[in-house]
Amino acid sequence: MFLLSTVKFLGGPLAGASMGLNFWSTMGLTVAGMMTSVFIFSGIGRVWMQHRQKQRRLRRAPIFTKRSRNIIKVFRKFGMGGIAFLTPVLLSPIGGTVIATLLGVPRQRILLHMLWSAVLWGGALTFASVHFGHMIGH
Repeated sequence: MFLLSTVKFLGGPLAGASMGLNFWSTMGLTVAGMMTSVFIFSGIGRVWMQHRQKQRRLRRAPIFTKRSRNIIKVFRKFGMGGIAFLTPVLLSPIGGTVIATLLGVPRQRILLHMLWSAVLWGGALTFASVHFGHMIGH
């Protein structure tokens, strides 16, 4: 469950509920998984994106896609808080961190904003999974 949360945040609460873990265990492992990913990729985000840009150039793919334009709009309008808020539900922890790094957000701010977002969404999604997960199986 911890490893699943490093890649896809929503998977943590669902896995925890399906394994029968309690609220606090599930939320703790989910938040820890996301923050581990954020910590690692906030350090290597620039290198990762340079690699991805090189691959894109070799494929001659467009630099700005509809998705990248929308991300930049969110960042301009809501700042790092907007990116952090959307990361667990729309982006992956890795994707949101790399985007924030590319947009020039300092690592400390990335960690702070991703932490409150992970706690907020971790609590909400874990609550929903633990208390309403039984309805999905029937």
